[in-house]
Amino acid sequence: MNDKKVIAVVGATGAQGGGLVRAILDDPNGGFAARALTRNVQSDNASALATRGAEVVAADSDDEASLERALQGAYGAYFVTNFWEHFDPEREKAQARNMVEAAKAAGLQHVIWSTLDDTRLRLPLDDERMPTLLEQYKVPHFDAKGESDVYFLEARLPVTLLKTSFYWDNLIHFGMGPRPGSDGVLELVLPMGEAKLPGIAAEDIGRAAYGLFQAGEAYIGKRVGIAGEHLTGAEMAQALTTSLGREVRYRAVTPAQYRALGFPGAEDLGNMFQYKRDFEAAYCAARDVDISRVLNPRLQTFAQWLQDNAGRIPLEA
Repeated sequence: MNDKKVIAVVGATGAQGGGLVRAILDDPNGGFAARALTRNVQSDNASALATRGAEVVAADSDDEASLERALQGAYGAYFVTNFWEHFDPEREKAQARNMVEAAKAAGLQHVIWSTLDDTRLRLPLDDERMPTLLEQYKVPHFDAKGESDVYFLEARLPVTLLKTSFYWDNLIHFGMGPRPGSDGVLELVLPMGEAKLPGIAAEDIGRAAYGLFQAGEAYIGKRVGIAGEHLTGAEMAQALTTSLGREVRYRAVTPAQYRALGFPGAEDLGNMFQYKRDFEAAYCAARDVDISRVLNPRLQTFAQWLQDNAGRIPLEA
């Protein structure tokens, strides 16, 4: 056991980090050991990982010293931030800087930073096609992560920049699942027009990250984008219809209509979908399904994910 390479996983009780910890634990002969970093080592999720054999260690991304302690002796680390916990892009960037400094101090040999596009590279703040939010961002939860890429690169860390995709799990946990329309028929509402939306099972993000660690130096210094499938709203609605055994139709709304829905984060998400729609070709090209399957041979399609998860999607009557 002592000769295994330890991977320290930030957000180990969350979607991405939990998937990586489980991927490591599912491969006991793979040469890696999982160190689960979490603020609450007593939580049910942390206890479940410990029961499976993960080393559970207390660490807080807002506290650089705690991260540095938690990374000692590790071979590599997986770094992720959770904008939706606090809706604060400045805090996300501060957490990324803490991770960089802790990784440097620990002398890690491979770092994976879970990132997204900085949309301002294509849509400057003065571009009136999309409203500016919080005075500095177009898509705050994208831009803060994308902006933070430079911290890892300037520190000359052995980093892989991992670009993720829309979680299909958002249909369960984020209120994005189908809802009855005025006539009672379920509607999948997205401001995507006819553009394709790269999506992925959250569990597959962790598995792909494990594939990156298994590949050793092959992906260090590279940007890697992953997706399980690229689907239009209509294609997603058809798959939901088949899986749920109940008609689901796709209702395309405008980004402005989506931004006006009023739930927390609606403006951010409306801008996000507009960015994905308006720059469909580049956004999809940066998320290669074939590479994703090489990294994660268990990669699921949307239909496969629905086989196990359709019953968990809340459908308001």
